[in-house]
Amino acid sequence: MHSVQVTVGSSSGLHARPASLLVQAAARQSARITVGRPGQTAVDARSLLSVLALAARSGETLELTADGEQAQDSLKELADLLAADHDAAA
Repeated sequence: MHSVQVTVGSSSGLHARPASLLVQAAARQSARITVGRPGQTAVDARSLLSVLALAARSGETLELTADGEQAQDSLKELADLLAADHDAAA
C-alpha cells in the first residue's frame, strides 16, 4: 500500500468540479484509491458523494492511498489533480 499527502490546490476547495475530476480519474485506475484527512477514516475516491462530503478547503492537506496494480502511478496522477487550482482562469 502506498500513500501521499497533498494540499488541495483549488482556491474554492474540493467542490463539485475538482471532486468530479478526481473521481473520474480514480475510476480509471486499476488500483483501489482512498482519500481523506491524515489520521482519519478515508473514503473511496471513486464515490463523488463521499469525496464531496469531505468538504475539503483550499490549502487543506488530504492523504491519498492506493493499493494494487500501478499504485504509485495512480497516486501521482491523482495527487497532481488534487494539487491543481481548477478555479484559476484558463
